[in-house]
Amino acid sequence: MAHDIDTSIMTIATPKIDNPARGPYVTDKPIPIFLDAEHGGEDMRGLEGKALYFEQAGPRDHIYFDPDKTKIAIVTCGGLCPGLNDVIRAIVMEAHYSYGVRSLTGIRYGLEGFIPRYHHDIVELTPSWVSDIHTFGGTILGSSRGPQESEEIVDALERMNVNILFVIGGDGSMKAAAAIQNEVFKRKLRISVIGIPKTIDNDINFIPRSFGFDTAVDVATMSLRCAHTEAIGACNGIGLVKLMGRESGFIAAQATLALNVVNFVLIPEAPFHLEGEGGLLPALEARLRSRNHAVIVVAEGAGQDLLTSNGKTDASGNRVLGDIGHFLQNAINTYFAKKDMSISLKYIDPSYLVRSTPANTTDRIYCGQLGRNAVHAAMTGRTNMVVACLLDHYVHLPLELVTRRRRKIDIRSEYWRSVLASTGQHLA
Repeated sequence: MAHDIDTSIMTIATPKIDNPARGPYVTDKPIPIFLDAEHGGEDMRGLEGKALYFEQAGPRDHIYFDPDKTKIAIVTCGGLCPGLNDVIRAIVMEAHYSYGVRSLTGIRYGLEGFIPRYHHDIVELTPSWVSDIHTFGGTILGSSRGPQESEEIVDALERMNVNILFVIGGDGSMKAAAAIQNEVFKRKLRISVIGIPKTIDNDINFIPRSFGFDTAVDVATMSLRCAHTEAIGACNGIGLVKLMGRESGFIAAQATLALNVVNFVLIPEAPFHLEGEGGLLPALEARLRSRNHAVIVVAEGAGQDLLTSNGKTDASGNRVLGDIGHFLQNAINTYFAKKDMSISLKYIDPSYLVRSTPANTTDRIYCGQLGRNAVHAAMTGRTNMVVACLLDHYVHLPLELVTRRRRKIDIRSEYWRSVLASTGQHLA
């Protein structure tokens, strides 16, 4: 797929203003990065060993927007995620102190905040207002799910005289940012739209690690430790943990690797069945008969083919998932009751703890870098792009590249082989 990977970044116009921000400055010369399918996703199939060239993130010696006359807006969209407040704070601090921008506005409750009929207030973002928000989880601006008309959003940007819009959100939010940018182009406005991709599911295309993922794994790992403690505390004890991951099982897989107490890990990318040869339930029975305890981790999107779909979608257009956790809980209890085999099953669902906790130190550093580099890009007039970290290089990626598809675990990869090796599971 090499021929259709365009890494060029759009700009509003030529930057001509001396940059007041401190150097050292980076050049516009793209840097080569060698990615494989594990880091670049499906787009890198057949490109192993070949370099792609990306713009390096960071301050340039010239900028496009005059800081004294620039107005910035920030919006957070979609579900909560550790690190949202850290990114907001980094943007405000960098824009204010490094560039001298004095007008920064927070849009309340996601894209709804642009639409007059919702009557959401806006917030003036100052260094003092954001100084300690990184110590709290969630987003100080609030969020919402669901699409809004890009025409109405750009109407609001024009009314507010916004020059730069930062959209912090997941896959759907990046698609919304692209739609906003298209409307901006259509009206021939000089508004920069910069995305900062977030999702604890780690499923944004071409981005090996999204912010909040590391923190999510930390919290998920604590849940696994508790599940293991419960399991070994009883004869035939079973700890069943459901983790977030609608279409990608990265949290479940990474937490499994982190603690090495999991015996079965179930993810959306790897179908499984319950009974018969290679089924989960006979394998679980064999595990209990040999070791007297077991820990099962299931991503929320796993095993949906085993459930009856109601055909409904949520506000973001995603299908409403069946509850695989309770389904497995009932299936396990029923199976062993028929076997007349006593078990002690403990079910743990830490979903809201995972997504609403403050960022850990690793994510906090990462969020700061993303926020600052987003400001550097926007002030030069770059647009229709996101900031990302590829193999320790902070770079600019076009929105089109990150919105092509959702990133998933390649079950043929060394990564998934390592996960299976840590569990010892053998499911057909």
